[in-house]
Amino acid sequence: MEGRQAVRELLLAGRRRVHEVLLAHDADGDAVEDIVELARERRTTVRRVPRAELESQARSEAPQGVLARAVPLGELGVDDVLAGIPSAGPTRAFLVALDGVTDPGNLGAVLRCCDGAGVDAVLLPKHRAVHVSPTVAKAAAGAIEHVAIALAPGLPSALERLKAAGVWLVGLDDAAERSLFDLGALATDHVCLVLGAEGAGLSRLVRERCDVVASIPMLGQLSSLNVSAAAALACYEVARARLGTR
Repeated sequence: MEGRQAVRELLLAGRRRVHEVLLAHDADGDAVEDIVELARERRTTVRRVPRAELESQARSEAPQGVLARAVPLGELGVDDVLAGIPSAGPTRAFLVALDGVTDPGNLGAVLRCCDGAGVDAVLLPKHRAVHVSPTVAKAAAGAIEHVAIALAPGLPSALERLKAAGVWLVGLDDAAERSLFDLGALATDHVCLVLGAEGAGLSRLVRERCDVVASIPMLGQLSSLNVSAAAALACYEVARARLGTR
């Protein structure tokens, strides 16, 4: 784990054992002080090392003078996501599925907005897609500690299973005639937002599985947003609808 906010959230969440935290000799500021204090509370070793040594061990471009060694995230699957869908009661599942997103910065940004909007789990394809890496974790600013991330061997079949469990599948596509802002009651039911890869959009098989395909109204000269911006708008549209029912 690399980056000040990512390491701070790692320690705050307390979900994974942290073996040690490395800090560059010249790393300082309130965030670094918080990390040292949290590590002390968790009885985690903190070592000061030369910045060049820390950066030589880092796997992201800018670790901000902070690096933590921790137990890897547990791998979740589609069964784990299905098990978390309430079968009764007022609580409704809020899921996001990403179809072939390959840019780590975009995935990190998507995970960060999913945490903010109250998404329960994010579903990623096992193949031809980026997964959690130090770069993703840093871009997510600690969101990987709070949002469940599951891998699906085949996304179309995983979506079919979600649909069978009573989850509405809402795909986003620039060419769709229905507006994202017209989801109505769907947004307050069990729902999974399905977003496509950068440039390519939703694959044919994934699009065919969606119950509804909607677009984000574009009022300027550009025709689309990148996947992280689209995810932020869509997630918060669902969050807005759900807040209105409380």
